[in-house]
Amino acid sequence: MKIVVASTNPVKVQAVRSGFTRMFPEQDFEIVSVSVPSGVSDQPRSSAETLQGALNRACNAALIYPQADYWVGVEGGIELEGDGIASEMCAFAWIVVQSPERQGKGCTGRFYLPPAVVDLVRQGVELGEADDIVFGRSTSKQDSGAVGILTANVIDRAQLYEPAVIFALIPFINPDLYPAF
Repeated sequence: MKIVVASTNPVKVQAVRSGFTRMFPEQDFEIVSVSVPSGVSDQPRSSAETLQGALNRACNAALIYPQADYWVGVEGGIELEGDGIASEMCAFAWIVVQSPERQGKGCTGRFYLPPAVVDLVRQGVELGEADDIVFGRSTSKQDSGAVGILTANVIDRAQLYEPAVIFALIPFINPDLYPAF
């Protein structure tokens, strides 16, 4: 089974590999990672924009590798909840899995970011860079991410994404319940 992950980020590739392995334990996988544009801002700022980015990535991966069995888009985003000064910012990701026959979508859990990170993101700094600045790290989004830092690695970024990959695969293990394209 050939899976194209629309990202070269090792955390995203690992989450996709783990999710597929759990859902299809008898299958062997060839995973190809490719960098493709999301068609959305570098830091998506709503659930809708983040989902669109994941969908665009999966579609763009299919254009590059049309012979694959699955194309997977992974897009992380942030969203303000509440109004004005009392608003909080949460982080999450959307996963889109496509095959020639159908599509599945899954979203991670959401967690709230600390004010120091939120202040930088509001100034236009991407979340991964804001994490690096606030927590004195480098390339944290290639590693445990904000969730890993904030949970003392009880849950890292790959572990956050894996259930969303599994959710996105539900239509593929229940094809009689979900329509084909």
